[in-house]
Amino acid sequence: MFGDLMGMMGKLKETQQKVEDTKKRLNTVLIDEQSNDGLLKITLTANREIKSISIDDSILEDKEQLEDYLILTLNKAIAKATQVNEAELAAVAKDGMPDIPGMDMFK
Repeated sequence: MFGDLMGMMGKLKETQQKVEDTKKRLNTVLIDEQSNDGLLKITLTANREIKSISIDDSILEDKEQLEDYLILTLNKAIAKATQVNEAELAAVAKDGMPDIPGMDMFK
């Protein structure tokens, strides 16, 4: 029994390391999003860190329009990044879960 427990603990520690490695890798996965007309472009990582924002000069004169563009485009980019982030981390966590009797409902 203790051998199984030690094996499970080792697998959990290994999975924890894989999750940390995946989080670091997600810092290099870039998500690009733009407004429907292409006047605002945003790039962020899959960990939802903004890397760049490009704003066309034509929308700089209208503060409210620019704010709307930023809100809509940032929300779309964050949603995409969140999907990538959660899918990658869920795959690593699921793959690393030890086989615990009675806990197969998570697979």
